[in-house]
Amino acid sequence: MQFSLGGLSKTFSKISNAFGSKEGESVLGVDIGSSSIKVVQLTERKGIAVLETYGEIALGQYGSAEVGQSVNLPAEKIAEAFNDLAREANVSSKVGGFSVPLSASLISVISLPTKNTEELVAMIPLEARKYIPIPISEVSLDWFIIPDEEAQFLSVHTAKRGSSVTNVLLVAIRNDILQKWAAVTEAASLSPRFYEIEPFSFARSSYEHGTAPIMVIDLGASSTRVYVIEFGIIDVSHTVNRGAQDLTIAMSKSEGKTFEEAERMKREKGIIGSEVGANTLEFIFSEARRIFLNYQRKEGKAISQVVLVGGGAQLKGLSEVAGRFFDASVSVASPFDKVSAPAFITDVLKNAGPSFASAVGLALRALKK
Repeated sequence: MQFSLGGLSKTFSKISNAFGSKEGESVLGVDIGSSSIKVVQLTERKGIAVLETYGEIALGQYGSAEVGQSVNLPAEKIAEAFNDLAREANVSSKVGGFSVPLSASLISVISLPTKNTEELVAMIPLEARKYIPIPISEVSLDWFIIPDEEAQFLSVHTAKRGSSVTNVLLVAIRNDILQKWAAVTEAASLSPRFYEIEPFSFARSSYEHGTAPIMVIDLGASSTRVYVIEFGIIDVSHTVNRGAQDLTIAMSKSEGKTFEEAERMKREKGIIGSEVGANTLEFIFSEARRIFLNYQRKEGKAISQVVLVGGGAQLKGLSEVAGRFFDASVSVASPFDKVSAPAFITDVLKNAGPSFASAVGLALRALKK
């Protein structure tokens, strides 16, 4: 059974007690991806988010596939995988936040002619019908008021500051996905406090916010998602239909190895010196560069930095390759920098970080609930 626990497991559970007695409850961030589940458990002590445990489990083995391969599992199999992970990583909490892929959602910025909150509550479901291409009964809605001082700088269309109009970030999530996740949490005896679309979790855990737009590249197993985020709002989202497993497949064919052997080689050696891997990454980053340049040309704004997240971002040498495609700072996300953990596992957390960007962001939000 394939687990990635960063050297924690039972040993870390004992070590974490050295932080002292708990001041608050423990909460989870659970990121259910197409190839693995990631979980992070935090608690708050003296106003600081403290890491209690974390872990990752590959889903391939639950769907007759290899570690690193993308699978589409039923709820009961996902719950089984989570329970195995929770047992191995000594997860004790049952409450927290859960990720939702952007592909299962729709995000729009809308302007409504009122500042009255009660009127907004009544108007938003009606206005949402104009922006959602499927029946409103098939989605669940959430919304947030965008402060005027931020709305005036956004590239998306918003009403002018000082007007009697409210700018709202509208989020719709497909009910069938929420129902599947509800079945997973019920089978695993979990109590979700909220569901959150992945880019919002990345924004919370992976970089420091400024006034300039930021590009986030999420290298998943089956695809790569590219976002341009400004003031925590997604200006651009695009999916590139190649991901980390495509690197493994290309290396497998080139080297004459099985998928399992190629996946192991990729994780150990990275893409340094691999022409096959470089060709696949060139396709992904060329698409991201096109989005990067189009955005800057259209909006007249410079993207200040490019942040790499997701399991694929753990590859050795990746940031060096990506840096050749962008006229901006390129960095690999280090979400565990946002939490307190024993110093001796700093390097382990740094290496594992990109894969846990969503899970850490979810757990940080859960602490505030």
